[in-house]
Amino acid sequence: MTTATAPAAAKRTLAVTDLSLVVLVGPTGSGKSTFARKHFKPTEVLSSDFCRGLVADDENDQSASGDAFDVLHYIAGKRLAAGRLTVIDATNVQAEARRQLVRVAREHDVLPIAIVLDMPEDVCAARNAARADRAHLPRHVIQRHRRELRRSLRGLEREGFRKVHVLRSAEEAEAAEVVLERRYNDLRHLTGPFDIIGDVHGCSSELETLLTELGYADGVHPEGRTAVFVGDLVDRGPDSPGVLRRVMGMVASGNALCVPGNHENKLGRWLKGKKVQPTHGLAETIEQLEREDARDPAFRAQVQEFVDGLVSHYVLDGGKLVVCHAGLPEKYHGRTSGRVRSHALYGDTTGETDEFGLPVRYPWAEDYRGSAAVVYGHTPNPSATWLNNTICLDTGAVFGGKMTALRWPERELVDVPAEQVWYEPARPLVSEAPGGEDGRPLDLSDVTGRRVVETRHMGRVAVKEENAAAALEVMSRFSVDPRLLPYLPPTMAPCATSQEEGYLEHPAEAFAAYRADGVRQVVCEEKHMGSRAVVLVGRDADAARERFGATGGASGALYTRTGRPFFDDRATAESILQRLSTAIGEAGLWDELETDWLLLDAELMPWSLKAQGLLRHQYAAVGAASGAVFPGAIAALESAAERGVDVSGLLERQRERAADAAAFTQAYRRYCWPVDGLDGVRLAPFQILAAQGRSLAALPHDEQLALIDPLVAAEQTTETAAEPGTEPGMEPGTESGARILAPTRRLVVDTEDEASVADGIRWWTELTAAGGEGMVVKPLQALVRTAGGRLVQPGVKCRGREYLRIIYGPEYTRPDNLARLRARHLGHKRSLALREYALGLEALDRLAAGEPLWRVHEAVFGVLALESEPVDPRL
Repeated sequence: MTTATAPAAAKRTLAVTDLSLVVLVGPTGSGKSTFARKHFKPTEVLSSDFCRGLVADDENDQSASGDAFDVLHYIAGKRLAAGRLTVIDATNVQAEARRQLVRVAREHDVLPIAIVLDMPEDVCAARNAARADRAHLPRHVIQRHRRELRRSLRGLEREGFRKVHVLRSAEEAEAAEVVLERRYNDLRHLTGPFDIIGDVHGCSSELETLLTELGYADGVHPEGRTAVFVGDLVDRGPDSPGVLRRVMGMVASGNALCVPGNHENKLGRWLKGKKVQPTHGLAETIEQLEREDARDPAFRAQVQEFVDGLVSHYVLDGGKLVVCHAGLPEKYHGRTSGRVRSHALYGDTTGETDEFGLPVRYPWAEDYRGSAAVVYGHTPNPSATWLNNTICLDTGAVFGGKMTALRWPERELVDVPAEQVWYEPARPLVSEAPGGEDGRPLDLSDVTGRRVVETRHMGRVAVKEENAAAALEVMSRFSVDPRLLPYLPPTMAPCATSQEEGYLEHPAEAFAAYRADGVRQVVCEEKHMGSRAVVLVGRDADAARERFGATGGASGALYTRTGRPFFDDRATAESILQRLSTAIGEAGLWDELETDWLLLDAELMPWSLKAQGLLRHQYAAVGAASGAVFPGAIAALESAAERGVDVSGLLERQRERAADAAAFTQAYRRYCWPVDGLDGVRLAPFQILAAQGRSLAALPHDEQLALIDPLVAAEQTTETAAEPGTEPGMEPGTESGARILAPTRRLVVDTEDEASVADGIRWWTELTAAGGEGMVVKPLQALVRTAGGRLVQPGVKCRGREYLRIIYGPEYTRPDNLARLRARHLGHKRSLALREYALGLEALDRLAAGEPLWRVHEAVFGVLALESEPVDPRL
C-alpha cells in the first residue's frame, strides 16, 4: 500500500517595492509573524503584539490595543520618513485598521502593498493551539477574522493598495519568495554623464541644432553620454511629431531618458479619448498628429504608449541629481504618490493669479536645502541660473528665447537661439529667480544645533551644538559680509615633539612623520612673521559685485582666519586689494586662469596689525616687568657677593632669568613695527585656493608658488623696490610704502634622502637663527592620502627655538620646563586640523561648482565652529 503525497506548491515570487509600507493581512494564527521573520529584517517589521507589550507589559492585553497602534503608526511614520522599508505585522482584517495604514503610507508618499495570508481555519486553529499564549483563544475569533478577510479581499486595491499578493495555503506561503524591486524613479546606479535638455515645445529644428552642439549624431553621442529631457516636448511649436520621433527613438535605443511634462500629461488624456480643452498649444499638436496619421497610422498609438510609460521624476548619479518637469522639494525625491507626480508635473501654486491671468507659483526653490541638484523646466525664464542647487532649463525656445541644456556633472550650460517666435507668450520672459546665483539668504536653521556636514574627502564631519553657538556669536557680530566669506583656513598642527637637546620642535620630526605616511617629497615654506589672511580679490569692483554681491565699490575682502576684517578702515583694505589686482593683471594670471576673481591664502605682516591688544597687555607687560625688576635684583645680589655673602647660585639663576626675559622681548619685537596707512604693510600670498569655476587647493605647491612668484615680481617691478638683500619684515622702517607683496622662500626636501633632509634642517636652522619664525612643511603634491586612504596632514608647522619663547614663556627652555612641555598631547590638535581641512576643501568645491551661498557657508561655518573646541592654544 502506498501513501500519496501532496504535490509541492509552485514557487511564488512576491514583488515588493524597496521603499513601501508592506501590510500583512490574515487571521490570528495564519503565520504572519513567521512569514515576516523569514523574508524581512527584524528592524523592518513592526508587530502590534510587540507595541502592545511596550505600552502594557503584556502582548495579549487587548485593552491596550488603541495605544499600541498609536505607537505602531508613529514608528512606521518615522521609518518611512527616513526612507526605510516598513512591514506591519498585525491581523489587519478590518477595513478601518487598513485605512489608517494606507493613510500613513500616503502621508509619506510611499506605496502600500498588501500580502494576504488567507489560511484555512484548521491551520490557524492548530497554530494557535501550539502557542502557549494563544492556547485558549476561542475558535470563533478565528472564524470572525476569516469572515472579515473574505469581505475585504476583492476591495483591497480600491482601498489604495498598489499591489496585493494572496497566499491561500501553508505550502504556498512556504514556497513564496519576496523580491525587492527598485522604484521606477530610482536610477541612482546611472552616473552619466548626462545632457539635460529643457522644454522643447515642438521646436524640432532647434532641438536638432542643440543635440549637434552637444555632440550627438543621429541621437547618439560618441562618448556615451545620455540625454535627459525634462518634459513638455509637445504643443505650441511647429513640429511636435518630429520632436516625439527623435526623443522616442533615443529613449528606445537607451541614449536618452525622459520625464513627462504637463503638456504630455494633457496630450495623453486626449489620446485616450478623455475630454480636454485644446488650449495652450494642444490644438496645434492635434492638427500635426492628424497630418501624421496619413503618413504613419501606427504613430499615434506609439505616442500614447510612450506618454503612458513616462515616470514623474528620476533620481540619478548616486542621488546627486534629480530631474523632473516642474521642480520637486527634497521630501518628495524618490517617492511615489499622486501628490509627488502632481508636483513634478505642475509645481505648486499659491491659488492666486498674476496680471496676465496665469497662476502664481509657490517659490519652492527659494526654500530648497537639499544636497541633490534639482534640474527642471516648466516656467520660462530668459536665462538658466542656479538657485539653491536647483536650475530651471526652460528658456522659452518656443517664445523666441533659446533652448538650453545642462551638462552633468560638469554643470556647464549650452544653449542655441530660437529660429523665430513660434508662439506668443502670455507674459514676457522675466526671471522669477530671486537672489541671483546665491539664491535665498542665509538662515539661522542652517547652522544652529548639532550639525553633520557631508564632505567629499572625509565623509561626515560633526559640529557640536555648543560649538555652533560660539561660531554664531563670531559670525553674526564680527565677520565680514558672508557673501565675501567663501572659505576659512584650517588650524595647523605642530610637528611631533622633539627629543633634541634644547628643542621642543625640530624639522627632523616633521620629515620623519611624512616619510612614515609615504610622502617622499615635501616643500618647506618660510613662516612669515604675521597673521594668517584670506584674500578674495576681483579683477575690479564689477567682477566682485557680479559674482559675490560686493557692495560699495569693494573689489573683494581681506579677513582673518576667523572671518574678521583686518582693517577697521575699509579704504586701507581696498587699497591693498587694488594693488593686488593690478599685480595679478601684470602677471597675466587673470587670463591664464580664465577668471575674474581669485581666492588666496596668505600671511599679512606685521603681526602687530592684528595683535595690538595681546602685545600691549601680555607680552609688553612681561618685558616691562622684567626690565624693571631684574636689574635691581641682580645689582643687589652682586653687592651682597662683594660683601662676601655666598649668593653665587641665586645670582646665576637671576642672570639667566634676565637673559631669558631679554630674549623674550627681542623675540616678540621682531614681529612688530609701525604702520602708517600702507607704509610697512606686507602681504605674502602662498596659495591660490580657487578661481572662477575651479578649486585649486589640490594643485601641487611648487606649481602654486610658480604662479605666485610672477605675481610678487610684477608688483615689485611696477613699484619702488626695497634695497637689495632686505628680508621681508626683518628691518622695519627701512621699507618704503610702495611695495606690499612679499615672496615666500622655500626648499623641496626628499624625506628618504639623508642629505636632502640634512639640507632641510640646515635651512631651518639658518632661518630661525636670523630671527625667522620657522617654517611650514607640506606634502609637495598638496592633497595626499596614505596607502590606507587616510588624509595626510596638509601641513605642519615647525617653529624656531626663540619664537617659541613668545608662545611658552621666557623660561621654557630650562630643562625642567622643557621636560614638562614634551608631554604635550597633539592628538586632538591633529584631528581638529584634518577635520577643518576637509571642511575647507568642501567649501572650495561647493564654491567652484557654483552652489548657493548657504551650501558654501555650511562648510565655512563648520570650520569656525570647530575652532571653539577646547584645545591648548599654544599648539
